[in-house]
Amino acid sequence: MHVLHFITRLILGGAQENTLLTCEGQHAAGDRVTLVTGPGLGREGSLMERARTAGFEVIELPGLVRNLRPWADAAAMRRFAGLVSELQPDLVHTHSGKAGVLGRAGAEKAGVPAIHTVHGPSFHPFQNPVSRAAFRAAERWAGPKTAHFISVADAMTDQYVAAGIAPRERFTTIRSGMLVEPFLNPPRPRETVREELGFGPTDVVAAKVARLSDLKGQKFLVDAAALLKDRAPNLRYLLIGDGPLREGLERRIAAVGLTERFVFTGLVPTDRIPELLHASDLVVHASLREGLPRVLPQGLISGKPVVAFDADGAKEVCLTNETGFLVPPRDVSALAEALAALAADPALRERLGAEGRRRFTDPFRYTTMVRQIRTLSADVVAGRRGAAVGTGDPPAAAPSQREPEASIARFQSGEADRSGPVGGD
Repeated sequence: MHVLHFITRLILGGAQENTLLTCEGQHAAGDRVTLVTGPGLGREGSLMERARTAGFEVIELPGLVRNLRPWADAAAMRRFAGLVSELQPDLVHTHSGKAGVLGRAGAEKAGVPAIHTVHGPSFHPFQNPVSRAAFRAAERWAGPKTAHFISVADAMTDQYVAAGIAPRERFTTIRSGMLVEPFLNPPRPRETVREELGFGPTDVVAAKVARLSDLKGQKFLVDAAALLKDRAPNLRYLLIGDGPLREGLERRIAAVGLTERFVFTGLVPTDRIPELLHASDLVVHASLREGLPRVLPQGLISGKPVVAFDADGAKEVCLTNETGFLVPPRDVSALAEALAALAADPALRERLGAEGRRRFTDPFRYTTMVRQIRTLSADVVAGRRGAAVGTGDPPAAAPSQREPEASIARFQSGEADRSGPVGGD
């Protein structure tokens, strides 16, 4: 089976890592894979180098950018439709808002069925009303062009069905998979990493992994830390990521006298996230908008309890008093109370983290995700568009098929041949 994936940008982000792992897994399982993407521009970093060395075809569309540019977007759609007609894949699989709409339109024009993964809704309450209406209208327009939807969380299906984009039977929830082994067994000792970060043995470290931008909610964490300044003096905060709000956050932290309590890592490679989470004692994610934030299962698989705002799919893994504490969005007092409870009780942290690891390690293995996506993809190509994803083996691949996780590990370590085709625009 030849699958053509289309995403707007290959920056360091959850949707992008999900897409790349899917491509790597399908390629390792014997499928032909082509990945089409716009330039990986921005302060978030890029996954393009990893994609180009993974052994499948990568094609960059220089005119495809995140911001709305009607003329450039129309040209990108025509170029993508031309690629689909030229390459004749069995299936187009789109990701992210803009590429999702343009890609499904291009696939329909070329007569190829399309799957779309909803990593997070392209329309949400925090947009201005005009933008939100425009994105929702675009999704409704693209809905009939979509053979099937994959949701990373049940919440995504609920939102898209409520918005009238497609009926519920055309959605299947497939968790956003990841390489779980580094989170189970980090590459470096916890004590070594903590010492490098400046944390002492009695510090309780709350980690937040996210781009430093408005909807990710670091400002709420700073406000909660101010409430806990005297109550939890051993509570420290690790902000992992970079973005346009860094300078403003540093000023906000200094204004409440907490500069010594916060550590900024800046942008880090994705392979450092496991050791940083293991160096922490709990994970906090005060985001106002997500699909299902990958850092929550990553924290749980690392054995850490999680605290999260009740936004989108967070409630599907952050279970109050079972794996962590779910608090109302923007409720700084409730956020502070949850942090204080975990900071004060090592046994509680141990219990919640252990339960999270037990519940969510296997559902979030990327091999589980790839197997389910391959099965669904085969159903769509065969015309069984409403079929539910099975848990059995996918259709037989070429004789050279290898076990995906082992094969990808070989690609990443440099042991396997990386001479597969790499395309250009």
